[in-house]
Amino acid sequence: MASRYIGAIDQGTTSTRFIIFDETGAIVALERREHAQIYPKPGWVEHDAAEIWRNALDCVAGSLEKSGLRPGDLAAVGIANQRETCLIWDKASGLPLHNALVWMDTRTEQAVAALARERGADCLRAKTGLPLATYFSALKLAWLLEQTPGARERAQDGEVLFGTIDSWLIWNLTGGAKSGLHVTDATNASRTQMMNLATLQWDEEILDLFGIPRACLPEIRSSSEVYGHCAAHSASILAGVPIAGALGDQHGALLGQARLRPGDAKNTYGTGCFMLMNTGTEPRVSSNGLITTLGYKLGGAAPVYALEGSVAIAGALVQWLRDNLGLIRESHEIEALARSVEDNGDVYFVPAFSGLYAPRWRGDARGIVAGLTRHSNKGHIARAALEATAYQTREVLAAMEGDAGVAVAELRVDGGMTDNELLMQFQADILERPVTRPAMIETTALGAAVAAGLAVGFWRSLEDIALHGGAERRWTPQMARAESARLIASWEKAVQRSLGWRD
Repeated sequence: MASRYIGAIDQGTTSTRFIIFDETGAIVALERREHAQIYPKPGWVEHDAAEIWRNALDCVAGSLEKSGLRPGDLAAVGIANQRETCLIWDKASGLPLHNALVWMDTRTEQAVAALARERGADCLRAKTGLPLATYFSALKLAWLLEQTPGARERAQDGEVLFGTIDSWLIWNLTGGAKSGLHVTDATNASRTQMMNLATLQWDEEILDLFGIPRACLPEIRSSSEVYGHCAAHSASILAGVPIAGALGDQHGALLGQARLRPGDAKNTYGTGCFMLMNTGTEPRVSSNGLITTLGYKLGGAAPVYALEGSVAIAGALVQWLRDNLGLIRESHEIEALARSVEDNGDVYFVPAFSGLYAPRWRGDARGIVAGLTRHSNKGHIARAALEATAYQTREVLAAMEGDAGVAVAELRVDGGMTDNELLMQFQADILERPVTRPAMIETTALGAAVAAGLAVGFWRSLEDIALHGGAERRWTPQMARAESARLIASWEKAVQRSLGWRD
């Protein structure tokens, strides 16, 4: 009997999940594990890659147990992952040589500034679609090679390997130190700032610029193909199952939301906020502070490109209020706390913990709370924290419409924060247009499952599956235009006060 299910590892910034989907794209089982957030210094953010690998296996085991399925019931497994987070590991032992450097880590800011002064902040945009920023992986890798004793020399000999988290998981799943495949997909490679968008290959001039040995880099493959099979000795619970798809998480959501035509856009509300617009088979250069990225590449088909606006801190701000300030005990409590007040009390929270990403790209910005008075309380701060995500999303959407030359009639959304009714209503109000959430909000994992399913013939085409199951919830604007304009103007004042904090 043919396998009737597809598995997807959804490896995010704060947790790892394994989700099993059936032929209709419905969820059969889901298991989730959080991993530690490590902050060695202000602005530095790390993950223990070994913990992520253990969690991935635990999640697979948990989902299979919940569903009563066996590995043979899975036609394939796909992977979606936090994108620019990267690490190096010893090829012989399989052990990481340093904690993974997370996408929001800012330790490379001096290197970014020096290179920007020398060559200009947009010196690599023509080839990679990306500005110089701490966000991307290349300078993180340069830092790891420089700071880890002997790593550069061993990397030149291929004894030390580099990868984003998709590469790390695929390498371990297919045998690790004994037989692991060292590959990455083109969407993840596009976020390293080392891949040429035209060729979908590592660019030798850029490697020379960053001092990156070619021998340590993975092979770039499409987002949908059989990379290899899970090995019995490293991932026995999935032994023999094909690994057949990989996408950066936001690219997975683009596919999972069925944003398949030029002009289709989606916004994912997770640790950060990421809006992508499908621009078709030709990359489009932004003139409004967005980045050009690969959308996805399905097997031998032509690559599909996208414009992206990235917001560094969205759900992470709620987590910060929980973990650092103790304002709430559980993340979901933020909505009730924000509803304890009628409005924001003229309080504005600019969460520039890692600087400001699109469309401003201001690495010198840092987080501030503005407008505090004796009247202000924790409810106002909670409300301001939620509203910050909506303001930042509005800026990105305006930039995207400016680049595309078309208005987005309604914003398609997904991600964990879309469960927050207060935030979604405020988002519609501040955008002055409807916000629509699909019935299936696990679109990141669904995109990875679809990529894997297409590669093994589980689905014959994207039209074979109702990828998003239609709209499940729609919010329409209710706020007076004068009030939204007032709020936006105050937000702009707060942003201006966050700039220039770092020299």
